[in-house]
Amino acid sequence: MITVVGEALLDLIAESGAQAFASRPGGSPANVAVALARLGAQVTLATQLGDDLPGRIVGKYLRANDVVVQRLPAQSSATSLALAALDNDGGATYDFRITWDITEPPRILPDCLCLHTGSIATALYPGADIVEDLMRNQRKSGAVTISLDPNIRPSLLGSIEGECARVERQVGLADIVKVSAEDLRWLYPDADPRTVARDWLARGPALVVVTLGADGAYALTRQFAATRVAPQVTVVDTVGAGDAFTAGLLNALGGAGLLGGARREQLAAITRSGLGEVLDFAIAVATATCGSRGADPPRWRWAGNRHLG
Repeated sequence: MITVVGEALLDLIAESGAQAFASRPGGSPANVAVALARLGAQVTLATQLGDDLPGRIVGKYLRANDVVVQRLPAQSSATSLALAALDNDGGATYDFRITWDITEPPRILPDCLCLHTGSIATALYPGADIVEDLMRNQRKSGAVTISLDPNIRPSLLGSIEGECARVERQVGLADIVKVSAEDLRWLYPDADPRTVARDWLARGPALVVVTLGADGAYALTRQFAATRVAPQVTVVDTVGAGDAFTAGLLNALGGAGLLGGARREQLAAITRSGLGEVLDFAIAVATATCGSRGADPPRWRWAGNRHLG
């Protein structure tokens, strides 16, 4: 079982050049949770969700995708919104109306193997303090694998220096870190992403993965580095592609028996061929998501380096 902690919200998306918005449930952690469930994982999403029209829309969508929703107590009662405008290449520009003021951490059940978090939930206060404390406590207990995707949202953040310090601190609490090259360019404008990945690995994770968009992904363990290319695909849009990659990565690692606190050494000792299979699967899940409108990940199941419908 995987527990995902973070924001669930309603996306209002405008096509390129359009003035009308279509609504879709979203939020990076919610997207990861749905993608994991579609890949066959047992998943709980611990999130802040209001009892309002957007909240009911999002909640119904999550339940329809077999995601167990754990509503966290919070100071505010409104469901968050994100406005997105798509460009001609399928990329998205966001404008957020976000609140993340949870007052308690989620329950982590004994059968949970992995805790995944990131994005706004680890960056927007006061809720980010609770999430970081949760990561710290779970790291100390050693019961679960901790996964982090910083998923930088510049419009919601403070100074680059302050955000670098925060992200580096949180990286040190994680076992698996997935980050996009775009995020790294914002955090470290003058640094090579591979140099940053080596620095992050030295802070504590067993595995650091940098997604490279159409160029695939780069991964680093303490034994070796690996690069996998992405297949050519006609991109409809890239909404949710990074989240789909994260879900594919975690699902494949779980399928390979590498999630859970008791498997921490085995995760750190993953073989080159094993990591290659995991990356290929994650890239395939992300690529399939790019070929459809919005965050619409495929319904596959892990079978080594192949995927079965």
